[in-house]
Amino acid sequence: MFDGVALEQMSSHDTVAADGDKNPLLSGLPPAETKRWSCRRKAAVVIAIRAGVLNRPEACARYRLSVEELASWETALDQNGIPGLRVTRLQIYRDAPLRKR
Repeated sequence: MFDGVALEQMSSHDTVAADGDKNPLLSGLPPAETKRWSCRRKAAVVIAIRAGVLNRPEACARYRLSVEELASWETALDQNGIPGLRVTRLQIYRDAPLRKR
């Protein structure tokens, strides 16, 4: 699974070669049958999309997510980092000013 170290080392602009085998990379993602989403699991999916391991339609199909839910994860990650993906803290981050990069 993408752990804290992998999340920090992987740039959101890195891409996987088109002819590269994605299977080893997919095995590091949360299982397709995931029901309980931690903020780290959500971040791993968003980072995998940005790295080219998955595209948005694949991620939505694999994890049974709506396009809107996935987009909200991306926005929350961009605006508040991994803590912004916490469900229990959603209201606090929703009204907070954007963090500085």
